[in-house]
Amino acid sequence: MLLAGTLVNVLTVLIGSAIGIFIGNRIPQRITKGVFQAIGLFTIVLGVGMAIKGEALLVLVFSLIIGTIIGELASLDARVDGLSKLLKQHLRLSNPKFTEGMLTAFLLYCVGSMTILGAIDEGMGNGSEILMTKALMDGFSSIALAAAFGVGVSMSVVPLFLFQGGITLLAYLLGDFIDTTIVTELSAVGGVLLVGLGINILDIKKIRIMNMLPSLLVVVALMWLVAYF
Repeated sequence: MLLAGTLVNVLTVLIGSAIGIFIGNRIPQRITKGVFQAIGLFTIVLGVGMAIKGEALLVLVFSLIIGTIIGELASLDARVDGLSKLLKQHLRLSNPKFTEGMLTAFLLYCVGSMTILGAIDEGMGNGSEILMTKALMDGFSSIALAAAFGVGVSMSVVPLFLFQGGITLLAYLLGDFIDTTIVTELSAVGGVLLVGLGINILDIKKIRIMNMLPSLLVVVALMWLVAYF
């Protein structure tokens, strides 16, 4: 079944988030703060590990620069923040970490090579084993994330479904349209974003990561241009 892996992934994140929210309400504040710091450190280490695997450094730099310019001009951070406030009002939520939780979960779940390769594999009709494995991992991760960030983590299933499911559909419609070099550089850009996200979580400095998200699209376009020319 097409998109089976992504649908299972959405389900495991929702279940894990529900467990995390239930647990989080019963955890003392000092422990919650410690969990935040642990997640922040893990996010930075994970991001560095992904970023250093990139080989096309100029593509990496220009992708980040161009993507950030696009994001700043479009004011993505402000738009998403406004949207999240409306959503919080509609759902009567008071969690100040709502947007951060959603963004953190989305980036952790979606920028790795496992996501891209798994989605392509499923779209090409090679089975959903990679995404099923990822779904299990994301389910356990969402417990810890939701315990720290709250309900925002559960809302990450929307961009997760659109991003991961979109790649699967593209692979289904267009065939083997993306090779391993593009996956590597896309993961490298995602790694840099994760480092910035970790810095935000640790309250070292506020970085508008949302405005950098277009870099994920720019790096694919630049890699295609490099391969073409």
